[in-house]
Amino acid sequence: MLKKLLGLSTASILALGLAACGGDDATEEAPTEGAEGTEETTTHVGEQVDYTIVGIDPGAGLMNITINDVLPEYGLEDDWTVTESSGAAMAASLASAYENEEPIIVTGWSPHWKFSDFDLKYLEDPQNLYGGAEDVHTIARLGLEDEHPNAYQLLDQFNWEPEHIEYVMALINEGADPADAAEQFVSENEDLVATWTEGVDSVDGDEVTLLYVAWDDVIASTNVVGHALETVGYDVTLTQVDAGPMWAGVASGSGDAAVGAWLPTTHADYYAQYDGEFEDLGSNLHGTALGLVVPTYMDIDSIEDLVVE
Repeated sequence: MLKKLLGLSTASILALGLAACGGDDATEEAPTEGAEGTEETTTHVGEQVDYTIVGIDPGAGLMNITINDVLPEYGLEDDWTVTESSGAAMAASLASAYENEEPIIVTGWSPHWKFSDFDLKYLEDPQNLYGGAEDVHTIARLGLEDEHPNAYQLLDQFNWEPEHIEYVMALINEGADPADAAEQFVSENEDLVATWTEGVDSVDGDEVTLLYVAWDDVIASTNVVGHALETVGYDVTLTQVDAGPMWAGVASGSGDAAVGAWLPTTHADYYAQYDGEFEDLGSNLHGTALGLVVPTYMDIDSIEDLVVE
């Protein structure tokens, strides 16, 4: 039976003091002396969202890029704040704002169920600070191939597409237990899963530990791989940790593998820190993206639009 130490902390939903929505609404100013009529001004998007970008967990590479690169390079560091929360809290804040058609800016990534549930867009990044599409890699502890060759082979052969992971994420978001969502996906996609298990021999209760961070996509992928390992006889434990401990755990051997290593940007610092202490099995998913995300009803298109004149 799949043993999961999810340990998901219940993050407090951010209570954002958002200003009234409607960035295109004009406000009247009293005419200046000697002028005729009135002059219209447009509320800056910063005032609409209290100059706040809703972030995720502080150890995430997405947060580091936003705070240390994007804000200073675009000249936003003096006016804007990126709040620390979690992926779940960010999504809850986005859902609340979207339901009421209120303005909101979040640190976002894809694949993620929010893009199937809401009409969203990435703000253009003219300086390309968030970089291009990333891959999600599988990393394994040194020695795994020798000690658990069949688990190693399945992990090495694991590969899927964004639409696959988004399907699992949607099931979970709609209320399915992650383990149940994983089982449903595996049962409905036998041909795909067969490419992961090709040449893999069955075992009898060998224990394997997968480490993961509490991001919706990583929860989905880890549960799916865990269930696939179960189908060939492994006794799998899923252990939730933060990003740093995930890499440290694989490097130290306290965890056998992780399938949620975002590269080359998001987890670049961890990759460099533990280089040589783990094995990179390569990409298991291509076509990710990072950036600042807003609902399409907001009249803003670029990070440059956040600059306060």
